[in-house]
Amino acid sequence: MTPMFETPYYAVIFTSTYHQLDQDYDGLDDILVDIAKKSGGFLGMDSARSEFGISVSYWQSTEDILRWKQDADHQVAIKKGIDKWYDRYNVRICKVERNYEFKRSE
Repeated sequence: MTPMFETPYYAVIFTSTYHQLDQDYDGLDDILVDIAKKSGGFLGMDSARSEFGISVSYWQSTEDILRWKQDADHQVAIKKGIDKWYDRYNVRICKVERNYEFKRSE
């Protein structure tokens, strides 16, 4: 899980159902996170996958999110997703004004 961030910040929630995954898809999250880190304003990411996928990336501003969306390598991944990997996906951008967490101590 990603650590807590100082509010406010932004969350990009990407949900998807899969069409056909292949070896190109394996490790894509790691590659995209490395690219996102270089684009500026990226805070972190949480992801879970089964037959339904959800990835939530965290950003300092909406300008940072737009720059990430327009990144050339990210655009290639989006096109592959549409052409090959996804039956459907949805992107939601939210402003996080408050957060809290529970963590079991050992």
